[in-house]
Amino acid sequence: MGYFEFVMRTKLCSGENALEHLPYELSRLKVEKPLIITDKTLEKLGMLKLLTDALGNRAHALFTDVPPDSDLRKAEDAAALYRTEKCDGVIALGGGSVIDTAKDIIGCEELARGEFVPFAALPTTAGTGSEATSVAVIADTEKQVKLEIISDQMLPTLAVLDPRLTLGLSPRATAATAIDALCHAVEAYSCRQKNPVSDAFAFAAVKAILSALPEVVKNPQNKAARLELANASFMAGVAFSNSMVGAVHAIGHAVGAVCHVAHGEAMAILLPRVMRFNQCAEYRDLAVLFDDPEPVVALEVLLESLHKKTGLPITLSQTGKVAEADFDAIADKALNDGAILFNVKPLEKSDILKLLKDAF
Repeated sequence: MGYFEFVMRTKLCSGENALEHLPYELSRLKVEKPLIITDKTLEKLGMLKLLTDALGNRAHALFTDVPPDSDLRKAEDAAALYRTEKCDGVIALGGGSVIDTAKDIIGCEELARGEFVPFAALPTTAGTGSEATSVAVIADTEKQVKLEIISDQMLPTLAVLDPRLTLGLSPRATAATAIDALCHAVEAYSCRQKNPVSDAFAFAAVKAILSALPEVVKNPQNKAARLELANASFMAGVAFSNSMVGAVHAIGHAVGAVCHVAHGEAMAILLPRVMRFNQCAEYRDLAVLFDDPEPVVALEVLLESLHKKTGLPITLSQTGKVAEADFDAIADKALNDGAILFNVKPLEKSDILKLLKDAF
C-alpha cells in the first residue's frame, strides 16, 4: 500500500438544535466577539436571526455583503471590519461562497498574520462540504479569474450542522447541492489519490445521500432527512479534501467559468457522462449502494426523477446557458484545471469535446 496523508481537525456539532451548542463552543475557544459573515438573502430568510438568537447577548460584528460568487475584494472588506471591530473569531453562515470568503481571510493570513483564528462554519446548503475542507475558490473580479486556494490553515475549527439552516432551500437547489455532494464522494472514491480512510468517508456519504435525497424531495420539511444530507455533505467534504476529485469537477468548473452554469447543476449533468467514460472498477464497489449492478444506470434514473420533480437540468441545453460554440473554450479550461490530473483515466481534449456533445 502506498503512502498517504489524512487531515481532519474540524470538530463537528451535528443535530437538531445544534446551533444552541455554539455559545459553549465559542467560550471553549475563548471567543468573546466573533465576526459573523453571511449574505443578505440569508438575513432576509431569517437564518441570521436563528444564529443571533442562539448567541444571545454575546457581542458580535456583522458582515452581510458577500456576493453569490465569493470575491477577493469583499474578503478584504470583511477582514478590515474584523480588525476595526477588534474581533477574535469568525462565524460563517451560508453556502460555499460565504464559507470560502471566510476561509480566504483566514487562509491568506489577512486577520492575524499566522496566529490562530477560531473559525466556525455553519452551512445552509448540504452540498459543497466546504465546512470540512481546506479548499476555497474565490474570484478576482479585476483579473476575471477564479483562484483556488488550498491550505490546512483554512480548515474550520468547528462545523455546526443544524437542519433548520437548510429548510429554506428550494427543491431544485436541494437536489443540485445534494448531487454536488454525491459527486464529491464518487470522485473521491475513484480518483488517483484515493486512500482507505477517505474511501470510508466517501462510501458512507454515498449511502446517506441515496437514502435521504428522495425523502427530502418528497417532504422538504423532513428535518431528519435534511440532517442526513448535511452529514453526508460533511463526510464527502472530508473525503475529497484528503483524496481529490476528477474530471467531473474539472469540466464542471470550466462550464461554470465560461457559461455561468450553477456548480451543482453542472455536476448533475456531467457525473453520469464521466462515469461512463471512466468505467473503473471502483464504481462496481458502489453497486450495492445504488442497488444496481450498473451504478451509472441507477444514477441516471435518479437524475431523471429529480429533473421531473424539481426542474434540475440534466443536459447542458436544459440550462439555457450553454451553446455548442462554447465547447472549445470549455475544453481548454478543463484541461488546465488541476482536478483533471487526479481523474482515474486520462483525458485528451477530444475526449472532453465528446463528453460535452453527449451532455448537450
